[in-house]
Amino acid sequence: MRDPAMTRSDRRAAVRPRPVSSTLEREIKLSVDPDFRLPRLPGTPLPRKIVTSTYYDTASHDLAHAGMTLRYRVEQGKKAWQLKLPLGDDRQEVKTVDQHQLPPAAFRDLLVLHLGERKLTPVATLRVWRTVVLVRRHRTPAAEIALDSVSVVKNDCVIQRFRELKIEQAGSDEELLRDVERQLRRAGAHDHDGRPKLFRALSLPAPAPEAPPAPKAPPADHVKWALTQHVRWLLAHDPGTRLGSQSESLHQMRVATRRLRAVLRAAQPMFVPEWAASLENELAWLSEFLGQARDLDVQIAYFNGESARLDARDRKLLAQFVAHLQTQRERLQQVALSELKSARYFELIRRLRQTAQDPSIVDTAVTLHELAEREFRKLRKAIRRMGPSPNHAVLHAIRIKTKRARYAAELALWSVGKPAARFMKQARAVQDLLGNYQDSFTADTYIRAFLKQSTGVRAGFAAGRMIERQRQRRDTLQKNVNGLLKTLLKRGKKAWG
Repeated sequence: MRDPAMTRSDRRAAVRPRPVSSTLEREIKLSVDPDFRLPRLPGTPLPRKIVTSTYYDTASHDLAHAGMTLRYRVEQGKKAWQLKLPLGDDRQEVKTVDQHQLPPAAFRDLLVLHLGERKLTPVATLRVWRTVVLVRRHRTPAAEIALDSVSVVKNDCVIQRFRELKIEQAGSDEELLRDVERQLRRAGAHDHDGRPKLFRALSLPAPAPEAPPAPKAPPADHVKWALTQHVRWLLAHDPGTRLGSQSESLHQMRVATRRLRAVLRAAQPMFVPEWAASLENELAWLSEFLGQARDLDVQIAYFNGESARLDARDRKLLAQFVAHLQTQRERLQQVALSELKSARYFELIRRLRQTAQDPSIVDTAVTLHELAEREFRKLRKAIRRMGPSPNHAVLHAIRIKTKRARYAAELALWSVGKPAARFMKQARAVQDLLGNYQDSFTADTYIRAFLKQSTGVRAGFAAGRMIERQRQRRDTLQKNVNGLLKTLLKRGKKAWG
């Protein structure tokens, strides 16, 4: 049924695709008192401006509870929709220029898991007077400092006022960011409570993970808590993965998938076998197509970095190679997006939400320590069998077992304490090294595939140099494997006996 309040142009806008842009948002927020004044900063003051934002959410604030905000923003006559999504420890800002006060269909598509059929309505209007200083280093913008005076408006009346300070990173100079923060703190700024403006306007608490169970709580409570955290992490990064503009979104979604599988595997004695096996099988399906895209993201980033080490002529050849990888990545993005729209995926999400609330746990006397010890024993056995010169397959298997032992240790962390934490830290170091080793093999495969399509002598020469570099890379990494594994076994013995 059509909404009678919608104009004809609104209805056309609801179905017309709009260009969407995306940026990574890295910022530091600070609280300030009413009489705070910006100190003299090494930058250029910009004209003061007013920004009016109308925030949209469901009646039960589903987006806010997921750490997301959607707003219609008017700034100096320019109108746009902005969606802010979690991205690891940062946030991703998605924007589309639009004159219509109707949430874009493209944004609803991104938020399908969080909205379902629920209606988006205005929940708050904020009017912000913003004073900005643009800080430069070597004539290059490095940070933007914004002092915001916020008025919460309802029925044309101001019902709340507050001020806050934001330092947004504009370049890659994180040290400058910290220098500016120290200056502002000396001027009177202090810790922020972590809440976005909308949360303060609605008096909502800051999004925060649920506290872990007490160390002596039943093992089932710890397992349920771990499953809940990983399901939430997966759901939080679903919109960014659908958008596909920031590779970190897909990476974090894949990490959540991998951790869920690890918990199901490590705590297998606690679950109904058929239920756990079925769910793990579906997560393996999800991990497969996410993993293919992630592997290409890693390779594209690596070869872009390698480009700086080549001369101009070879750099051009490498650019062609990277473009070849990016074409493959775009194809895989379409595959991933198709799967994320499938009935199979929505059924998996339904099961995961149910799992977070009520996993199929059976009565068992097994302890978390025993679960972690079991995975460690499997890892220890593989390490002792690997021999003095392990091949790629052996090291890959050890990497997988290291991941499983590490994730099982996470289940026991709150009950075992520091020995488990030290083991996990060392396992992460082993995992990173063997991950780089695996990435080198994957890079070698892509280089050889590209070489088959290149007939030029120069391309063959450049590819040969890159293949040789991968071999040297693996040789260097392999020299460090034994020492890290030896320390890992020591850490494991102290933690699990």
